[in-house]
Amino acid sequence: MGKVIRFEFQVPNPVEAIEFYSKSFGWTFEKMTGPVDYWFITTGESQRQGIDGGMMKSPDGATRTTNSIEVPSVDEYIKKVINNGGQIVVPKTAMPNMGYFAYCLDNQGLLFGVSEVNPEAK
Repeated sequence: MGKVIRFEFQVPNPVEAIEFYSKSFGWTFEKMTGPVDYWFITTGESQRQGIDGGMMKSPDGATRTTNSIEVPSVDEYIKKVINNGGQIVVPKTAMPNMGYFAYCLDNQGLLFGVSEVNPEAK
Protein backbone atom coordinates (compact mmCIF):
# COMPACT_ATOMS: atom_id res chain seq x y z
CA MET A 1 0.00 0.00 0.00
CA GLY A 2 1.42 3.40 -0.97
CA LYS A 3 1.80 6.00 1.76
CA VAL A 4 2.12 9.76 1.30
CA ILE A 5 5.73 10.43 2.25
CA ARG A 6 6.28 14.10 1.43
CA PHE A 7 4.79 17.25 0.06
CA GLU A 8 6.33 19.74 -2.34
CA PHE A 9 5.56 23.45 -2.50
CA GLN A 10 6.12 25.29 -5.76
CA VAL A 11 6.11 29.03 -5.15
CA PRO A 12 7.10 32.17 -7.10
CA ASN A 13 9.64 33.30 -4.45
CA PRO A 14 11.17 30.48 -2.36
CA VAL A 15 13.27 32.85 -0.21
CA GLU A 16 10.17 34.72 0.97
CA ALA A 17 8.29 31.45 1.53
CA ILE A 18 11.19 30.02 3.55
CA GLU A 19 11.13 33.10 5.78
CA PHE A 20 7.35 32.82 6.21
CA TYR A 21 7.31 29.12 7.17
CA SER A 22 10.42 29.39 9.33
CA LYS A 23 8.98 32.27 11.35
CA SER A 24 5.39 30.99 11.40
CA PHE A 25 5.95 27.31 12.17
CA GLY A 26 9.63 26.87 13.07
CA TRP A 27 10.30 24.71 10.00
CA THR A 28 13.89 24.32 8.87
CA PHE A 29 15.12 24.35 5.27
CA GLU A 30 18.24 22.77 3.78
CA LYS A 31 19.25 23.67 0.24
CA MET A 32 20.08 20.69 -1.96
CA THR A 33 22.90 20.91 -4.46
CA GLY A 34 21.88 20.26 -8.03
CA PRO A 35 20.81 21.79 -11.30
CA VAL A 36 17.61 23.25 -9.77
CA ASP A 37 17.35 25.26 -6.55
CA TYR A 38 15.55 22.90 -4.17
CA TRP A 39 15.16 22.93 -0.40
CA PHE A 40 14.32 20.00 1.88
CA ILE A 41 11.82 21.01 4.56
CA THR A 42 11.83 19.54 8.07
CA THR A 43 8.46 20.23 9.67
CA GLY A 44 9.07 18.89 13.15
CA GLU A 45 10.76 16.37 15.36
CA SER A 46 11.53 13.06 13.63
CA GLN A 47 9.88 10.92 16.34
CA ARG A 48 6.49 12.67 15.87
CA GLN A 49 3.97 11.65 13.23
CA GLY A 50 3.81 13.73 10.10
CA ILE A 51 5.68 14.25 6.87
CA ASP A 52 8.42 16.56 5.69
CA GLY A 53 8.68 18.10 2.27
CA GLY A 54 10.47 20.17 -0.29
CA MET A 55 10.25 23.56 -1.94
CA MET A 56 11.24 24.92 -5.32
CA LYS A 57 10.56 27.90 -7.51
CA SER A 58 7.47 27.33 -9.58
CA PRO A 59 8.41 26.93 -13.25
CA ASP A 60 5.24 28.74 -14.37
CA GLY A 61 4.81 31.16 -11.45
CA ALA A 62 1.75 29.36 -10.06
CA THR A 63 1.64 28.19 -6.45
CA ARG A 64 0.83 24.54 -5.83
CA THR A 65 1.31 21.69 -3.40
CA THR A 66 2.03 18.19 -4.69
CA ASN A 67 1.94 15.12 -2.49
CA SER A 68 4.21 12.16 -3.29
CA ILE A 69 3.38 8.53 -2.61
CA GLU A 70 6.12 6.00 -1.88
CA VAL A 71 6.05 2.97 -4.18
CA PRO A 72 8.41 0.00 -4.56
CA SER A 73 8.78 0.62 -8.32
CA VAL A 74 8.03 3.82 -10.24
CA ASP A 75 7.91 1.79 -13.47
CA GLU A 76 5.28 -0.58 -12.07
CA TYR A 77 3.12 2.21 -10.67
CA ILE A 78 3.27 4.33 -13.83
CA LYS A 79 1.62 1.37 -15.60
CA LYS A 80 -1.05 1.15 -12.86
CA VAL A 81 -1.77 4.88 -13.10
CA ILE A 82 -2.24 4.67 -16.88
CA ASN A 83 -4.33 1.48 -16.65
CA ASN A 84 -6.65 3.17 -14.16
CA GLY A 85 -7.30 6.28 -16.25
CA GLY A 86 -4.47 8.53 -15.08
CA GLN A 87 -1.71 10.25 -17.03
CA ILE A 88 2.03 10.71 -16.61
CA VAL A 89 3.01 14.40 -16.82
CA VAL A 90 6.68 14.13 -15.74
CA PRO A 91 8.27 10.80 -16.71
CA LYS A 92 10.44 8.70 -14.43
CA THR A 93 13.35 10.87 -13.32
CA ALA A 94 16.42 9.95 -11.28
CA MET A 95 17.42 11.74 -8.10
CA PRO A 96 21.06 10.56 -7.98
CA ASN A 97 21.86 8.35 -4.99
CA MET A 98 18.28 8.76 -3.67
CA GLY A 99 15.78 7.16 -6.03
CA TYR A 100 13.28 7.90 -8.78
CA PHE A 101 10.11 9.94 -9.10
CA ALA A 102 7.41 10.71 -11.65
CA TYR A 103 4.49 13.15 -11.57
CA CYS A 104 1.05 11.99 -12.58
CA LEU A 105 -2.53 13.18 -12.92
CA ASP A 106 -5.27 11.00 -11.48
CA ASN A 107 -8.51 10.33 -13.36
CA GLN A 108 -9.93 13.62 -12.00
CA GLY A 109 -6.92 15.77 -12.99
CA LEU A 110 -5.24 15.94 -9.55
CA LEU A 111 -1.44 16.18 -9.68
CA PHE A 112 0.56 13.79 -7.46
CA GLY A 113 3.96 12.16 -7.42
CA VAL A 114 5.19 8.60 -7.07
CA SER A 115 8.58 8.08 -5.46
CA GLU A 116 10.87 5.05 -5.28
CA VAL A 117 13.78 4.87 -2.83
CA ASN A 118 16.85 3.51 -4.60
CA PRO A 119 20.33 4.63 -3.51
CA GLU A 120 21.76 3.32 -6.81
CA ALA A 121 19.75 5.80 -8.91
CA LYS A 122 21.82 7.77 -11.41
